[in-house]
Amino acid sequence: MKKIYVLAAISMVAFSCSKDSDMAVYEPIPLEVEVPSNFPELQYNLDNNPVTEAGFELGKSLFYEGRLSSNDAIACAFCHEQAFAFTHHGHTLSHGVNGGIGLRNAQPMQNLGFQNLFMWDGAASHLDLQPIIPITSEVEMGETLSNVISKLEQDSYYQDQFARAFEDGEVNTENLLKALSQFMVMMISGDSKYDKYVRQEDNVVLSQIELDGLATFNNKCISCHATDLFTDHSFRNNGLPINPLLDDKGRYNVLEDPADLYTFKVPSLRNIEVTYPYMHDGRFSTLEVVLDFYDSGMVDNGNVDPSFLRPDGTLGIDLSAYEKESIIAFLKTLTDTEFLEDERFSEY
Repeated sequence: MKKIYVLAAISMVAFSCSKDSDMAVYEPIPLEVEVPSNFPELQYNLDNNPVTEAGFELGKSLFYEGRLSSNDAIACAFCHEQAFAFTHHGHTLSHGVNGGIGLRNAQPMQNLGFQNLFMWDGAASHLDLQPIIPITSEVEMGETLSNVISKLEQDSYYQDQFARAFEDGEVNTENLLKALSQFMVMMISGDSKYDKYVRQEDNVVLSQIELDGLATFNNKCISCHATDLFTDHSFRNNGLPINPLLDDKGRYNVLEDPADLYTFKVPSLRNIEVTYPYMHDGRFSTLEVVLDFYDSGMVDNGNVDPSFLRPDGTLGIDLSAYEKESIIAFLKTLTDTEFLEDERFSEY
């Protein structure tokens, strides 16, 4: 009997050692967040959540994971498709679980690490908090964070990935959100034709119509679409006729400040060629229609940004037919094919 006990003890030790050797180990291999030289400073604090290989890969897996939704089918990527700068291609409003329809057009996901406020109305004040809104929205992903964590905790793959990505190895809400942020912070679009032109790379030049468009853009559009991010991150009322079916009051819904009535965040124009339809409710299908609106379609809805007021008291931006054509030619130089096809951000 004594020999049997000894053999059993040896077997238990051997099994324990084997089990320990198979356990995931925290692997903080850093990934560099490369900021293009023509960009402003990164706003996301990497000291609080440094990007690592394991954290990025976990964030990527979570971005494409349907179990973040109540029906286990609607992933973040459902409304954010890479080929279209992570927008919901062709849909005016975002779609969700059980056929739910959201109130707004899905925004592109690029250069988020350079922002401090997120969503069309600025409802999220930190990138780590932004995913909570779609995950818990009844018409988008319709889930609770506690249910998401319960599902992930039961999956050996995610047990392993969280252990590799974070020192505490916990499958919890904080680490889930941090992993998603690591993935999103790396999503920098800064290699368009325009970028190579301004950085004097690869002998890239702009055509005459593109240069004319850039000149007109700098004269008539840059007050809102500022810097090489092509947004000043402000919230403005741009004179859209109020959609009676949605009656979306924009940032007013967040702070209930009358000055915010019908104001929405100025979107970046990067990759705008592929992010149609346009505006917060996707009402415009083409860039031509957008420019026609600014030229002659704006209305006084009670709180229009004064920058749109012409000297004669009417609203709009005077644009000739050629100016519209040239602006669109310029805007197409902001298409970053390398970003749209970057395998780092692809599901497969």
